Amino acid sequence: MKKHVLCFGEVLWDTFADGKKAGGAPMNVARHLAQQKVEVSFASRIGSDQSGKELTQFLKENNLFSDCIQYDNELPTCEVTVELDADNQATYVIPEPVSWDNIKAEKGIRKHAKKVSAIVYGSLASRGKTTRNTLRTLLDESKALKIFDVNLRAPHYELATIENLAAKADVVKMNEEEAILLVGAKDSKNLQERIIEFKKKYHVKTICVTRGGKGAMVLHDEKFYEHPGFKVEVEDTVGAGDAFLATFIKGLLKEKPMDQVLEKACAVGAYVTTRRGANPEYTKEQIRAIRAALSEGK
Repeated sequence: MKKHVLCFGEVLWDTFADGKKAGGAPMNVARHLAQQKVEVSFASRIGSDQSGKELTQFLKENNLFSDCIQYDNELPTCEVTVELDADNQATYVIPEPVSWDNIKAEKGIRKHAKKVSAIVYGSLASRGKTTRNTLRTLLDESKALKIFDVNLRAPHYELATIENLAAKADVVKMNEEEAILLVGAKDSKNLQERIIEFKKKYHVKTICVTRGGKGAMVLHDEKFYEHPGFKVEVEDTVGAGDAFLATFIKGLLKEKPMDQVLEKACAVGAYVTTRRGANPEYTKEQIRAIRAALSEGK
């Protein structure tokens, strides 16, 4: 049976100094899954405004438009200001409330959630009660693998909400800063100990901690896996974690060996940082070249 993934959450315009690009972590993950030939649906809510019309066209062009997309006549489509620092690290100014704060548990979304192999969700879209309750309904009704991309965006979260979302998950992915907050780690050795405690507390099957340019660590089937990452020339980091997660999800669904899954996810994430924006196109050959460079010691 072919695997199908539902990505749930925000879709928006990321506005840079030189223009805007469609974004939102769940939508980015969906685009990377689609690029990697995984069947995917995307669920969100868009404003009935000009920005919303442009987003609708974008989703249609990228085969991500379905009856999982809702429209809001009162709340606007989200437009986020992206600021890059001297190291090309991104920070985000996110308005509130916007259309995806009001995602409803409508028939289209619920139908998809019941038939998919995996549901991917983050924390940002759950900042408001309506969308949070809709997500809870979908997770409770579905037997799919539940994948929580922590993806904290201060000040748009409460720790209690994050803990509730983690408790619903089979797989949790977070970065080092998020791990320090959620599991109380102080160093790499301490991190492993705390991840084990986190796994026991929330009954999570798989925990992944990304480390930017230093790769990632995974606890899976009671065993730790680590990858040092790939040295590349960074253009910007927007979407790198989303590309990593999509590749990681594909590997999980195909039941590939975890060391191979982790290496490829790190390679795809690294490649995305070498291009501007969250969703550059890439080929198998380009990803193989990055993986080969590490093995050759380049």
